[in-house]
Amino acid sequence: MFAAAAAVTAGSGLRTCAQEVKEPGKIGPNDRIRVAVIGFNGQGRGHIGALLGLKGVEIATLCDVDKNLHAGAVKMVTDKGRPAPKCEQDFRRVLDDPSIDAISSATPNHWHALLSIMAMQAGKDVYIEKPACHNVTEGRRMVQAARKYGRICQIGTQCRSMKGTVDAIRYVHEGKIGKVTVARGLCYKSRNSIGKADGEQPVPAGVDYDIWLGPAPKVPVRRKRFHYDWHWFWDYGNGDLGNQGIHQMDIARWGLNKNSLPKTATGLGGRFGYEDDGQTPNTHLSFIDYGDSQIIFEVRGLKTPDYRGAGVGVVFHGTEGYVVLTSYTKGAAFDLDGKKIVDFNGVGDHHANFIKAIRSREHTDLTADVLEGHLSAALVHMANISYRIGSDEPFSAQSKSFGDNKEAVETYERMQEHLKRNAVPIDGAKYRLGKKLIVDAQKEAFVGDSAANAMLTREYRPPFVVPASL
Repeated sequence: MFAAAAAVTAGSGLRTCAQEVKEPGKIGPNDRIRVAVIGFNGQGRGHIGALLGLKGVEIATLCDVDKNLHAGAVKMVTDKGRPAPKCEQDFRRVLDDPSIDAISSATPNHWHALLSIMAMQAGKDVYIEKPACHNVTEGRRMVQAARKYGRICQIGTQCRSMKGTVDAIRYVHEGKIGKVTVARGLCYKSRNSIGKADGEQPVPAGVDYDIWLGPAPKVPVRRKRFHYDWHWFWDYGNGDLGNQGIHQMDIARWGLNKNSLPKTATGLGGRFGYEDDGQTPNTHLSFIDYGDSQIIFEVRGLKTPDYRGAGVGVVFHGTEGYVVLTSYTKGAAFDLDGKKIVDFNGVGDHHANFIKAIRSREHTDLTADVLEGHLSAALVHMANISYRIGSDEPFSAQSKSFGDNKEAVETYERMQEHLKRNAVPIDGAKYRLGKKLIVDAQKEAFVGDSAANAMLTREYRPPFVVPASL
């Protein structure tokens, strides 16, 4: 299994004893940083490309449970004139290697927290893809691990490193559009049906399925496309709210300047327009209420026009104007009449920021520290929990559920029109109306709701267990 630097023990967490944790190393300003990239079927290839563009950084190891991906990733490195990295199928071999300073990982969501904690205990700094974690409790454990072991942990919400987005948020924070009471996140991203699998599907040759599953239940593959479509299954993913939407959820919270969990969270929607094996909603509204302001998030997986010029983006509604972010790097501010006031534009380098913090050993140098990642991911998880424990209700009965929240009513009505435009019959049809969950922000739990609280974590498959405390 593991050498002393990264032992896994069944049922009791990650480590057999505290003294096995590797102490943080010191990296000088001119020292070479040796990085291992773990998981590169999709976004991880972007990690490889980003790291290849940084001076003083060596991609020393590539690791993926799918051996079929190794050769192509090695070629990405050697085509840039760099030495061929070592390849591993089992990430534990990477954590055993004392010469690796950091990992940059794009594994499926259900592996984010456990891999990050194990890596930090093994003395590695961590860049982990979004969302930070698969459930709320995991996010808090990641924060605790980073602080306890003195590690740098960057979350892959790269908009926080983009000049255009940074400038737009500063504009909002400076009060240039007045008081902001609504931040609207948009994930208008068409997603086709994933189809229906005819029973159990074979694991692709070359894939170590036991490691791929990790903390998740050991069950047969029941999706046609092994890679990527895991996003739409609760055991591994968090739907498009946690896939694409986490970027915009993070920006919305950032713009509202909220550094704690909200007062309430509600989610509603369904999987409309087709019948397939996907479990997560393709049409989903989330209402995150902080008392003095709220985040309203719209996921639309069927074809839809933009909202105020944004399809995948964020809109901040202020008393004196509004700001629209239309991409990771661009946006603009408008007055209440819709006249453009100023443009925002500019890129950044999220991996470069990660490397900077590794050298300084200051987590405050990170633009997307693990704490920020946890707080934003928690909003996704809470909205999903509300949806999952909700009840099926007829569309015709919904208008009473929002009380005097006019923005929520308007958003719900637009969702109905959206479904009608996509030929989804809603007369007599039902959707899932989530329970309004009351949040204890200090305890990061729900008030008086055992069913919802049970979903703040998960049952882990030994030995792949996220510790209950650190």
